[in-house]
Amino acid sequence: MPSRIEHRAEFTQSVSEVFAAQSSEPALRARLNEIGGDNAALLDYAEIPGGVRFQLRQGVGAEKLPSAVRSLHRGDLFVDRQESWTLNGETAVGTAKATVSGVPGEITARTALSSENGKTVLRITGEVKIRIPIVGGKLEGFVADQITKLLAREAEYSAQWLAERH
Repeated sequence: MPSRIEHRAEFTQSVSEVFAAQSSEPALRARLNEIGGDNAALLDYAEIPGGVRFQLRQGVGAEKLPSAVRSLHRGDLFVDRQESWTLNGETAVGTAKATVSGVPGEITARTALSSENGKTVLRITGEVKIRIPIVGGKLEGFVADQITKLLAREAEYSAQWLAERH
């Protein structure tokens, strides 16, 4: 059974400003540089009608992986993440899909930005599916926990990035 991912963050800036902090090329490059991990890169970036589409690579050094993960995967881990976002007035929605190098499975998520009570709220919901008999469930829980922590760090960085520009 897949492990759920849920994350919520609030910002004092407008939806369009938070959208830019989450999806503009300069913001993505700055965020990757600061918290992207080993060999982080913006692999692709394109403006699409009403929004953007991009692909990120984030890395985790083998020495930072728990022993259970190291026993299944040798070397560094790379997470390739594809996101698409569209902005429509005071709302923005997106989808994300990620894969982890050498791990059979996928991570999917839906994102939304909306204006609520004078703030902009970012909501991310998704799931982690890992298809490895016996240990897949444990790995799903570990990966979901790490993704939730990463999303919190990214939201903190976006808030900092926005504050430095106001």
